[in-house]
Amino acid sequence: MTRRREDRTARPPGPERGSGPASATSVLQRFRAVARATQRHSQWVERKSSVSGAQLWAMRELADQPGQRVGELAERLAIHQSTASNMLDRIERRGLVRRDRTGSDQRVVRVFLTPEGEEALARSPSPARGLLPEALRQMSPEQLELLQGALDELIEYMAEIDVTLGLHAFAHED
Repeated sequence: MTRRREDRTARPPGPERGSGPASATSVLQRFRAVARATQRHSQWVERKSSVSGAQLWAMRELADQPGQRVGELAERLAIHQSTASNMLDRIERRGLVRRDRTGSDQRVVRVFLTPEGEEALARSPSPARGLLPEALRQMSPEQLELLQGALDELIEYMAEIDVTLGLHAFAHED
């Protein structure tokens, strides 16, 4: 279901689109609006489903493609493999996923939802992938290209400032 921004009649509260010339402050306000909305949605999901937004997203991906390896799931979630593994540890302890070593190569671990995980996913609020990923999925390829280019430039500026000031707090990961 892809809808373009122009097709929408209702907009959530936040900075008005086209409400003046772009400035560092107005862009920062928009970043904060995105962060707040994402955080509020994740908190709401956790209250309703008792799993975090990230865990719910992982469960949705496993329902869509059962038997993924941890690395494949990490790639789909755009997170580091160790982060995905730690997340899976938590939801596995709750009985929502299981890991199986199948096939001739016992080193390969595949992850599946359990029946309890499937039930939890079915009871959980939507969008299971989260507010920001779902909004990004609704953008056109052209909009995504523009946004990615602008964010790539922002990351470059941040990395330059970090190196120049000797902060080394900025860790750029792809």
